Amino acid sequence: MREIAPEIRHFVFDLPGAREFLYVPGQWVSFEEIVNGEPVTRAYSIAAPPAGNRFELCLNRVQDGHLSPYLFTLKPGDTVEMRGPFGTFVWRDPPQDSLLVATGTGIAPFRAMLLPRLEKDHLHRITLLFGVRHEHSLLYREEFEAMERSHPNFHFWPTITRPTSTWTGRTGRVQEHLDRAIGPSRDVDVYICGLREMVDSVRAILKNMGFERRHIIYEKYD
Repeated sequence: MREIAPEIRHFVFDLPGAREFLYVPGQWVSFEEIVNGEPVTRAYSIAAPPAGNRFELCLNRVQDGHLSPYLFTLKPGDTVEMRGPFGTFVWRDPPQDSLLVATGTGIAPFRAMLLPRLEKDHLHRITLLFGVRHEHSLLYREEFEAMERSHPNFHFWPTITRPTSTWTGRTGRVQEHLDRAIGPSRDVDVYICGLREMVDSVRAILKNMGFERRHIIYEKYD
């Protein structure tokens, strides 16, 4: 594991005895553990494309959380019970122009989904609208900026709600940038991942903009 922002770590796990762990980017796994004598189960989005028998997660330590504080104490060689993969938060077919909306660790499935898609889809416009409070919490920022340089059809739109005087990019919540990020077309798939309040708010805005339900794909983290 490595710390990528205050109280947020990137984890790499492997499956002992397995040659491959197959899943579709965007899916999640379930962790089960006994913590303080009680069974605890939590779901976490996989944060990287398939790679042998390994999978990666992006987790924040939840204050007074039941499982994340325990996971932050793990050392190389420790084990945890995992089930999966599960979930349908994956790219829709046929591919088309897409807007990805994430806040916080809701960025995890998009990190897994983006690179495989960009490597084979050079036609459709894909915009990642990523909102956090502070600049230092823009998880995987360098990776997304590198994708933007390498793939002309990909656009990275970070936005900060508590900017410093040195920040020159977008500010405010992701909701404030939806209209411009989407443009005039309503034939766009919008993928949303983050906490319930943001997801529900973005869905409501999209419906008011005239989006059909089939174009709105979402995953809630609470």
